[in-house]
Amino acid sequence: MRGVVRDNQPAGGYAGFGAGAAGAGQAAMWQQQQQAPQQYQQAPAATRALTIDDVVQKTAITLGVLIAAAAVSYGVIHQNVGLATPLMLIGMIGGLVLVLVASFGRKQDNPAIVLGYAVFEGVFVGAISFVIANFMVKDVSAGTLIGQAILATFGVFAGMLVVYKTGAIRVTPRFTRMMIAAMIGVLVLAVGNVIIALFSGGAGPLRDGGPLAIIFSLVCIGLAAFSFMLDFDSADRLIRAGAPSKAAWGIALGLTVTLVWLYIEILRLLSYLNSNN
Repeated sequence: MRGVVRDNQPAGGYAGFGAGAAGAGQAAMWQQQQQAPQQYQQAPAATRALTIDDVVQKTAITLGVLIAAAAVSYGVIHQNVGLATPLMLIGMIGGLVLVLVASFGRKQDNPAIVLGYAVFEGVFVGAISFVIANFMVKDVSAGTLIGQAILATFGVFAGMLVVYKTGAIRVTPRFTRMMIAAMIGVLVLAVGNVIIALFSGGAGPLRDGGPLAIIFSLVCIGLAAFSFMLDFDSADRLIRAGAPSKAAWGIALGLTVTLVWLYIEILRLLSYLNSNN
């Protein structure tokens, strides 16, 4: 079983492209959110204004749906490993399409789209977590590896929230442009790695667990961590602009995209450090 999964590399190219695509989708969302305060200034006066409680509530709901979908996906694959790649593809493509629809269609505040994304991305997260934790590591149980990745993800989130609140790093237009450029760069590298993987039959140099793959994952983890700064800034801008409460769904979507990307990259890094190779 280990040999079959490793040879097919379902977690290599697809997950790598999925992570890069998530970064590109997040970049598109940031560009739209820069204009969101002006857009919401036309909201009816009777509309209840956005609060931090709205953001926390909608984000918790979105993450709850994602976690439930991930648990179901993980359980289904546990019963039939052959479903790993199909579910990974369905989740990745479905999630990316909905992020792009939300971004370019300016539907970030549509709860159906946000929760639909959570379902698709949950399916993807469950599938990639199963493959990485069960077939690409040694001497570490799947539960332990996934648990470490989850704790590290929320640890980074909490740390970046402190950095933002203390003003240690300021979100400026230049910072935003640099982050968007870096996201696009990651996407280009991820697509290039997938193409190499398809022709070479392996995982590609950025996802084969070697030194270059470790460096690439560290770069992605750093970008994902700093992405929270833009998410927090978007939330602050919308609250100050008096945006309607429904805008919390868009903030929840942005935070969820970033959390998923960070979790996958941390899980990958842990798998490299505990590789069967």
